[in-house]
Amino acid sequence: MRRAVCPGSFDPVTIGHLDIVRRSARLFDEVIVAVGTNVSKNRLFDAGERIAMMRQACADLANVSVEGFTGLITTFCAERDVTAIVKGLRAASDFDYELQMAQMNSSLTGVETVFIPTSPDRGFVSSSLVKEVAGFGGDVSDFVPAFVHDQLKGRFT
Repeated sequence: MRRAVCPGSFDPVTIGHLDIVRRSARLFDEVIVAVGTNVSKNRLFDAGERIAMMRQACADLANVSVEGFTGLITTFCAERDVTAIVKGLRAASDFDYELQMAQMNSSLTGVETVFIPTSPDRGFVSSSLVKEVAGFGGDVSDFVPAFVHDQLKGRFT
């Protein structure tokens, strides 16, 4: 069985994240979305909220599950017999950073990293930009699932 993990903080989940997860689900037998729960970082949504949002967003994907994790993604992968980490790339600058991470991860456990370029119409979407625009009252409804948009509005009103 080819099992992959899509790691991230997903604060909040965007249509860009979901595009990568959906495309990964077509490439692998099983995909685990690993929601990072680093307690030392300030997030708009706590770990439980982010996991719940991702589960709701992926509910229609039979071969996708969602779990929280702390620590190294390579440890998470080793514990679950994951053979690949899937990362979305928006720009060349993403590649420079992610390549180093991929090489480190491979040297630690042998897990490979698969890069999927974002769809051209989603390449500019990021959680950080979504939060910034939403925080100033801008309409981000095209960039997040409707239920996430509702939660964002509730957080910023």
